[in-house]
Formats: sequence, structure tokens, C-alpha cells
Amino acid sequence: MKIIIENLKKTFGEKVAVDIERYEIKDGEMLGLVGNNGAGKSTLFRLMLDLIKADSGRVLMQPSPEEMADGLAKSDVDVSTTEDWKDWTGAFVDESFLIDYLTPDEYFQFLGRISGRKQEDVDAFLQEFGHFMAGEVAGQKKLIRNLSAGNKQKVGIVGAMLLQPKVLILDEPFNFLDPSSQNAIKHLLQDYNRKTGATILVSSHNLQHTVDICPRIALLEHGVIIRDIENANGEATAELENYFEL
Repeated sequence: MKIIIENLKKTFGEKVAVDIERYEIKDGEMLGLVGNNGAGKSTLFRLMLDLIKADSGRVLMQPSPEEMADGLAKSDVDVSTTEDWKDWTGAFVDESFLIDYLTPDEYFQFLGRISGRKQEDVDAFLQEFGHFMAGEVAGQKKLIRNLSAGNKQKVGIVGAMLLQPKVLILDEPFNFLDPSSQNAIKHLLQDYNRKTGATILVSSHNLQHTVDICPRIALLEHGVIIRDIENANGEATAELENYFEL
């Protein structure tokens, strides 16, 4: 699924949060979104997910010929004018995406039902995340609201991927995770992208993890994409370190 951003602008009072004339994310691409606090990363994701309304412009999702042949969509989809895109989009931005009065197992079962998946398929999918969840999420009786911040993060990420989306959007997925879990999710995201061809967008303050998994990096400053960096072999590291003066 290709994503096209056109003349997208969002302001809060006098502050410009997002101002992008045109930007394209290729079908099946893993894109890393980086920038300092207040650069507009989370606002951009919220606009892409129609959680907030743009002042102007639009976000289009453009299906590939194969996706159109499969009946996923017949043409470009403007996320602000229809909810069709939700059928093929998974996201985790913050805890508000969770149903915190459920246990993790109940939450995963719920997601399986609304996506039309059999319970045995859900169980098989969750087994792939056993190392990532480290025996502290699935099979536990705690409500999501009572989990640690790191385990809530795991529930949100696994839940977003359980929907088997064509577009996956994760805001700061490495937050609250221990080093072992950070490495696990890196491999899981790369493997998911390789197996499904999904378009994956990741925002993060962790430059090294982002460079490790994303062949393309978009650098935001005051809501504007000021650099579009090819990173097929990790060559973005020096440019980003120079920008952030690391």
C-alpha cells in the first residue's frame, strides 16, 4: 500500500505542527520518522490515522495492482473521507488504543473476532511473539490497566500486528522496553515486512534502532520534512548524528 501526503497542514494556534507539501511512502517500504520533541512526528501519525483533522491537504492510501485485484480497494482512499482504510491498517500510538479493562488475552481474542480470524489462528500468531512477550503478557490474569508501561507497549504492538495490516504505524515502539525486547521487536518488524510486504512507519527517538531497521529515514523539523535519507546500508547514521550533534 502506497501512502501519498499532499499539501498537509496542521496548526495549533500560532504553532505549525505539520506542513508537508508532498511526500510519498512506497508500497512495502519501512520508513523511519525522526526528529526532536515537538518536530511533529506524533501529529503526523494522528493525521494519517484521522485522529485529528487537518487544516488543509490530505493523506491518500493507494493500493497496488495486486491489492486491487484482491478486492482490498478499487482506487486511492482519502483517510479523512472514508473508514475503508481501517480494514487494512494497524497502529499503536499510545495507551488510548488499548481496552484497559480487559486482560491481554481477552484483548487479543477481541481483535481476532473483529478481524474475522479463528481463535486457533490467533493463538498460532501469538506464539511467534513468545520471546517478545517474555511470559509476562499472554496467559496472565492482570488487566491491561495494571500492567507495567513496557508490557502495555507490548500488548499494543502485538495487537496492531495481529490484525495483519497492509499498513502498520507505530509511534515510539521502543519506549519502555528493555534491550532484549527492543531487539526482539526489531526482528519481528523486519520479518513481518519481509513476509507480508506491508508498508511500515516507525517514529522513534532511538536513532540506532530506527537506522537498523528502516531503509529510508524522514527527518522532521517544525512539522516539515527537511531531509529524506536513503539508508539501505546504514549510511544515514552519520548524517543523523551530525544533525543531532551526537
